Formats: sequence, C-alpha cells, structure tokens
Amino acid sequence: MNCWKTVNINKEFGLNRVYFLSFLTGLLSFILLYLPVSMFHGTHDMNDHGFLPLLIILFFLPSMHRLMHILPLAMVYKKFHVQFKFRKRIIPTFTYQCKSKLSKKTSIMMALSPTFLITVPALVASSVFPNYYAYFIIFAAVNIGLSFSDFLYLNYFAKAPKKCIIENAKEGYDILVRHPEI
Repeated sequence: MNCWKTVNINKEFGLNRVYFLSFLTGLLSFILLYLPVSMFHGTHDMNDHGFLPLLIILFFLPSMHRLMHILPLAMVYKKFHVQFKFRKRIIPTFTYQCKSKLSKKTSIMMALSPTFLITVPALVASSVFPNYYAYFIIFAAVNIGLSFSDFLYLNYFAKAPKKCIIENAKEGYDILVRHPEI
C-alpha cells in the first residue's frame, strides 16, 4: 500500500483558524436558519425554561457529536478503542481510535453521521415544536459549527481514489492506495 495523502486539518490550517472558522460557520448557520424558521412559525409563544437547560444541552453536545462518529463504525462491525478523559477535571471527553482500515464509503458515512443524526433531526424538531424552535435552531447551529472540521475531512475523502483505504492516524487520516502489480 502506498500513502496517497496524509490529511491533518489542524496542521494544515492551524488550530486557531479551524476554531475561528468553526465558530463563524456556527454563527452564520444560526442566522441563516433562525430567520426563515421564525418567519415560518410567525407569532407562536416561545417557552423559556431559562439558560441552565440550554447550557446543559450545549455542554453535552460535543460528546454526542463524537458518539455519532462512532455509531457508523459500530454498525459496520469495525473494531475501535474509546478512551474517556476529563479535561480540566470537569469536562468529560473521550477520544476514539479505529483499529482497522476503513473504506472510502465508510469514512464518508462516519464524517456525515453527526449531520444526519443530530442536525437534521434538530431542524425537523424546530418545525414540529414551534414553542421550542429557537432551542433546536441553536442546537443545530452549534452542531454545524462542530461539523466544520468534518466537512474539511469530507472534502479530502471525496477527492480520494475510488478504491482507497482510509486509516485513522494519530493526528489525522492516511489515505492509502494499492500499489499496482507489475
């Protein structure tokens, strides 16, 4: 196997730039989603349960986002290792490492799963529950912001050769192609 491309978004773009663009993507998605949905619902009364429930939901959203990346791996019976940590002694987080190589389709499915399993249901819920649409729009917009680096990786996965194998490296991904037989 030959390495076609090694992809490390943080090294290529810089960690601060990725965080800044992720924040801007989340903010822009909130603006672009909130206006049409609020016009769609018109003058519905909003139920307000305070800032604490919203803060709790947003606190656990990054963990849910990562779990949605792991779900396709479990569905296709791939072996993976999960390591739980506490960042700054209070923030629960975990990392995962896939033990086997992934196909291009599985990698694309893994990158898109938080969008399809968190963002789309939140947008549907914002239409179905008009009293809570602002909460669901915030939830979807923050998840879109978290998905920014996933979309960058997805861009590389889509450009990769059709029969490639994608391996999870320590800091990114290695896209491998088979060496042609001579």
